[in-house]
Amino acid sequence: MASPRVDARISIVLRCFAALAFALPAGRAAAQEIEPRSYSNVPVGVNFLVAGAVQTRGGLSFDASVPITDEDLKTTSLVVGYARAFALWGQSAKFDAGVPYTRLDGSANYNGAPIERRVSGFGRPVMRLSVNFLGAPAMDMARFKDWKQDLIFGASLQVAPPLGQYDPDRIVNIASNRWSFKPELGLSKASGAWIGELKLAATFYTDNDEFYGGTTRSQEPLYALQGNLIRGLASGAWWSLDATYFTGGRSRVDGMHNRDLQQNWRVGASLSLPVDRKNSVKFAISSGVYARTGNEFDALGVTWQHRWGGGF
Repeated sequence: MASPRVDARISIVLRCFAALAFALPAGRAAAQEIEPRSYSNVPVGVNFLVAGAVQTRGGLSFDASVPITDEDLKTTSLVVGYARAFALWGQSAKFDAGVPYTRLDGSANYNGAPIERRVSGFGRPVMRLSVNFLGAPAMDMARFKDWKQDLIFGASLQVAPPLGQYDPDRIVNIASNRWSFKPELGLSKASGAWIGELKLAATFYTDNDEFYGGTTRSQEPLYALQGNLIRGLASGAWWSLDATYFTGGRSRVDGMHNRDLQQNWRVGASLSLPVDRKNSVKFAISSGVYARTGNEFDALGVTWQHRWGGGF
């Protein structure tokens, strides 16, 4: 059985892929992540293999240019991913990649008439490079065990290519047939067993030139501000309270603006439990609490993580 000190070190590296478990089918979902511990330090050479599942239910956010109302859509996604920590410019850095497989079913009204949709397929894969610029020096496990966090400043870039299930002749799809790029800046401050995080991000989109009805859809950047309050426990477990606000993202179809400006809030909570020295489980829940456009859905996820290398 691992000691509390070993479990505490393990808990620091638990979280690399839980955001991927929330790779929701809606095109706007990437900006709605509220994942904690994005900029904690990780020993170099550590690898992560992750498998997760997430279920959503409610009014998932789809394109306002298509007259859909009263959405009651359910998705179940299975996610597999890999990550590795390494040194960059003397600080810790991470690369991760993952892909979800999603089943979507439910009903909505289209132009006042009820419709149903059932579809399964891969969502867009996600790749991300994260770099800590200050406060998280690159270390092996031997040095890392005596390191204490203070203030960390970092940045990341997430990229999603135009892959996955997409049918331009259908109203509702799992993927969105476009590239997205999400740069982010993050601060993480520790005080005893508490950690506070603040992140500022913007998501930029390329055009979808095979949109519904043979049209071209473009979208303005979507901006997000996220905060997390995290409490570590002596056993190596931790929990967090999470919130995010996102705004912007107004779209155009063949140059005509849609009335879909977003100004939405989501809140959530996470619980991480170490299983043994190399395995851990995380549970997460989130919900839309205010929505000008879309976002009226709930999400519940569980993620298993196995790690190796770097002294584990």
